Amino acid sequence: MTWGETLAVAFFTGLIGLMILIVLWPGEKHGKRLLKRWGVPDPDAAEVTLAVRYLKRRRLWYPWLFLAIPPVLGDNGPGTILTTLLLGGLIAELVAQRPSRGPRREAVLAPRTLTGIVPVWALVLSGLASAGAIARLVWTAQWTLLAAAVGTTVVCWVITALAVRRPAVGEPRADLALRRRSGRVAIGLGIAACAAIGWPVAGLDALLVMVAGLAALLAVTAPLKRQPTPA
Repeated sequence: MTWGETLAVAFFTGLIGLMILIVLWPGEKHGKRLLKRWGVPDPDAAEVTLAVRYLKRRRLWYPWLFLAIPPVLGDNGPGTILTTLLLGGLIAELVAQRPSRGPRREAVLAPRTLTGIVPVWALVLSGLASAGAIARLVWTAQWTLLAAAVGTTVVCWVITALAVRRPAVGEPRADLALRRRSGRVAIGLGIAACAAIGWPVAGLDALLVMVAGLAALLAVTAPLKRQPTPA
């Protein structure tokens, strides 16, 4: 490929990424809908602003990751989508670790815990899915897929840990709702990804595992109509 062709491809893919970013860019209605879906009824303007910033931190990276990942993975299917979502979430949580420039609110008396962000049953499902995939891939000596399963598991748990420890910003109920969304989506995607990676060969067992993984993904990432009371 000549230098001119390389520039043309870069320009074309950059244009596609920009178009996708414009379509995905969140506004006030997106922030309000997100909070209502995750158990924050009648959010005020400050809470909506917090939710919009939360969405922007993720969606800013999605188009560029989606364009950059296929050449690396050699895949344009579900693997690319999952990788994009996970890496976008990881980058967003890393960015959110920076101290807020605005006024800091007082910390809540009850410390945040992992199980306060993601329920125990979801963490157990994540552990079982990861262990099952890793054990099967070791048994079948599929080392490339084994690395993918381990890496996926690590990224999902790092995202969840970062969601727990990120600095508190805004009203407690909106802040907690967004933390829970981050953790549950990461764990749910990790379960589905491990199910797909661990059983890559078409067959009845792979189909059953895939269905179970999708069911677990839907259950773990189901929006909360009402925020549970922290333990």
